[in-house]
Amino acid sequence: MSTRVSEPREESAVLNWVPKDLYIAGRWRAASGGGVFAVEDPATGELLVEVADAEPEDGLAALAAAAEAQGEWGAFPSRERGEILRRAYQAILAQAEQLALLMTLEMGKALSESRAEIAYAAEFFRWFSEEAVRIHGRYMVNATGKGRILTMREPVGPCVLVTPWNFPAAMGARKIAPAIAAGCTMVVKPAQQTPLSMLALAKILEQAGLPAGVLNVITAQRAGAVIEPLLKDPRARKLSFTGSTEVGRRLIELSAHQVLRVSMELGGNAPFLVFDDADLDAAIDGAMLAKMRNVGEACTAANRFYVHESLVGEFARRLAERMGALTLGRGTEPGIDVGPLIDEAQRSKVTELVEDAVARGARVLLGAKRVHGRGYFYEPTVLIDVPDGSRLLSEEIFGPVAPIAAFATEDEAITAANRTEYGLVAYLYTRDLDRAFRVCERLHTGMIGLNQGVVSNAAAPFGGVKQSGFGREGGFEGIEEYLETKYVALLGGL
Repeated sequence: MSTRVSEPREESAVLNWVPKDLYIAGRWRAASGGGVFAVEDPATGELLVEVADAEPEDGLAALAAAAEAQGEWGAFPSRERGEILRRAYQAILAQAEQLALLMTLEMGKALSESRAEIAYAAEFFRWFSEEAVRIHGRYMVNATGKGRILTMREPVGPCVLVTPWNFPAAMGARKIAPAIAAGCTMVVKPAQQTPLSMLALAKILEQAGLPAGVLNVITAQRAGAVIEPLLKDPRARKLSFTGSTEVGRRLIELSAHQVLRVSMELGGNAPFLVFDDADLDAAIDGAMLAKMRNVGEACTAANRFYVHESLVGEFARRLAERMGALTLGRGTEPGIDVGPLIDEAQRSKVTELVEDAVARGARVLLGAKRVHGRGYFYEPTVLIDVPDGSRLLSEEIFGPVAPIAAFATEDEAITAANRTEYGLVAYLYTRDLDRAFRVCERLHTGMIGLNQGVVSNAAAPFGGVKQSGFGREGGFEGIEEYLETKYVALLGGL
């Protein structure tokens, strides 16, 4: 496995291009305490750059800027808001290679995956540039015939947006674009492991003409210390968070202080069901996408494979063959399929989950090993005969590990799929249309991939049920999260 830096001058140029300071009220500035923290390359463990480490007072300054800008921005013509988003979309595509390289450096995924994420992130700016001018209320005659009913849609107000490290551009775009379209100002806190993609996005939006104070970005190591004062401040009106269920629960509690409007996109434990009539070639292709996208570090990743007993042996063999053919290495290198995990803590968790399953009787068909040397690599892994009670059937793996168990009946498969507190996404493969609808209706998830291994789409509502959260991002529904309804009762016939 190579960790050679292929284009050091290009990497240096892109790291120099991205700002390293906080972005508050349209100005790039250092943290109030002058502190910085390190951003490392997970493929080598080496320092990339240092960025500003915000203090709580910096977060409050960002919220003050958002609150001050809210009135004027909320009244900004929707067409002009849409044009800013459109310019940002075009700029992201024009700088896609720089943005992809930057993402690979800080997050580790292969360049091909980073390019795909940049294209996906850009789509949110295009989609919501078109939705900005489609915000409308309604007018109707009162059912009594006496008076009229009028509704108006207005921006929620200043938003606190907290984004994760695994999709550092797309998760920011999925929140920022609808907020801009709706007329909301915002404070964005990116994950400490991957702040550079968000800082680059802020630079692009600044150049696209977004007024000062509409978007404010604070980078910080101590996320709780910076975010908690914002959620208790009456100037904040909404919280949107993508991350773990554990952290989400704490943020929901904090949001109760000001009764904030809340959107939560939390953990997942996606089942992948393969029925006896499935197209096995298609199921293997879908499994590779659902499992190995983003090194398995995705809330939508297939976490548990339930395969009909007549196909389980062949499915496991072919999946192990495909995963075993993948090339590990630093994502900037040509021909690399699988990059490192984000850090040592995540690799240790994956190792622990695999060891638990093997100790309980699971058989290793592929991998199940850490890669020694620089960086946080873990081999693509396939486990078969994974017994009930294994932790990786109930906990989010967030790594390149595919645990496989067999089922005999449709009811058994559905029961196993629903045996989790999570409900983000499920995947199922069948050629029986009746079965497809039966199973879709009985699965307790917010999204379903029916004979396909990817569900993410800027034009579709992304979100889950149960402890995977509430609210939707993307699609027609996405902008609703940033709008309030005002009702006006009119007396008389006018």
